[in-house]
Amino acid sequence: MTADLSILELVLNASVIVKLVMSTLLLASFTSWTMIFSKRSILNKARRDADKFEELFWSAEDLTPLYNKVSSKRDSTNGMEKIFESGFREFARLRKQKTVDADAVLEGSQRAMRVAMNKEIEMIETNLPFLATVGSTSPYIGLFGTVWGIMNSFRALGEVQQATISMVAPGISEALIATAMGLFAAIPAVIAYNRFSNDVERLISRYDIFMEEFASILHRYAHS
Repeated sequence: MTADLSILELVLNASVIVKLVMSTLLLASFTSWTMIFSKRSILNKARRDADKFEELFWSAEDLTPLYNKVSSKRDSTNGMEKIFESGFREFARLRKQKTVDADAVLEGSQRAMRVAMNKEIEMIETNLPFLATVGSTSPYIGLFGTVWGIMNSFRALGEVQQATISMVAPGISEALIATAMGLFAAIPAVIAYNRFSNDVERLISRYDIFMEEFASILHRYAHS
């Protein structure tokens, strides 16, 4: 309890610049954790949706009923469903046009799938740059607060004739708190960024493989 109170007193008695640094790091840490929980939920849902749709896709004997089922959903589709819906819609639209040959139909459907996939990738990558920024800059922000606090401590030390460790200890302690807060903000952000980046790459790989497999099926449809 005494240690907690002493740390609280050090924070409250810190200089304006050090307080500003601590506030910035605290806000960055809070925002990071909010994004971490949100991103974890989004990626878990995207993975479950991909598993569910792949099972439906490969068990379907005819893709038209599956497309009708997907396109009639009240909620907007996303992920693998969105890629399938966009590709099949464009395929069906172009195939109705007698002047469009099979290769052009396939190119159009692949283009539609690629656009849909890029939108999905943009969505699942949201907030990752922020986590990377927090992870890379927070230690330096904390270090700035530390340098500033130590500089103030030594400047105050130069104004007295007889210096003791007890005179500079509070200033150095408050400065080191800024470094600790910088690491506290950075470490979870770095871990989360690395983990989420790996999860996103896996999802992108699954989307890309599905798109290629779906394009092969459409190729058989177009030339049948």
